[in-house]
Amino acid sequence: MTSASPGAWQRLGAQLHDAARAARHVADGRAAHTVPPRAGPARTPAASALPPGPAPGDDTSTTAAGSATWYQRTFCGRADQVARVRHQVAAHLDGCPAAADAVLVASELAANAVTHSASAGEFFTIRCEAYPDYVWIECEDLGGEWHCKPADDRPHGLDIIEALAGPDNWGTETTNDGDRIVWARLHLPADGRRA
Repeated sequence: MTSASPGAWQRLGAQLHDAARAARHVADGRAAHTVPPRAGPARTPAASALPPGPAPGDDTSTTAAGSATWYQRTFCGRADQVARVRHQVAAHLDGCPAAADAVLVASELAANAVTHSASAGEFFTIRCEAYPDYVWIECEDLGGEWHCKPADDRPHGLDIIEALAGPDNWGTETTNDGDRIVWARLHLPADGRRA
């Protein structure tokens, strides 16, 4: 038996991810559709100037110096994977002034995916891109019914994300095939220190 590289395993995982999605859509009577790896809103006014997104199944990559670094990984839709998300996003953003906040945002998004979406028991994808002036974090889950937060006085995951990112720096979108993307942008101070 030969050993495959981590990138090969990631590409295989992405292919399985896409195949499972297509099979689910065929079973539901919908046409199969694959979402591009970087679905979501424009990150800046000059979105066309941003580097291309990661290829499906790629784990981590770094573009040219001064540009963005990105991370993408698909996880099993289980609660134990939330800790893996935290660990891997922290490793990817090591040295970034917004790393602690980004890890908390990614953790909340992953927890929501495995608790409040059709990804429970299936899979979800975390993407993280670090730019010179901000960090972008998003979670793509399998969608499902949106539940309003309970009427209690404690903050919940999206409240925490809004407190960290600001009211205009996070949001949700639904893809053409019913998946949901929840995203957040954390701005970095000009001096590179944590805000």
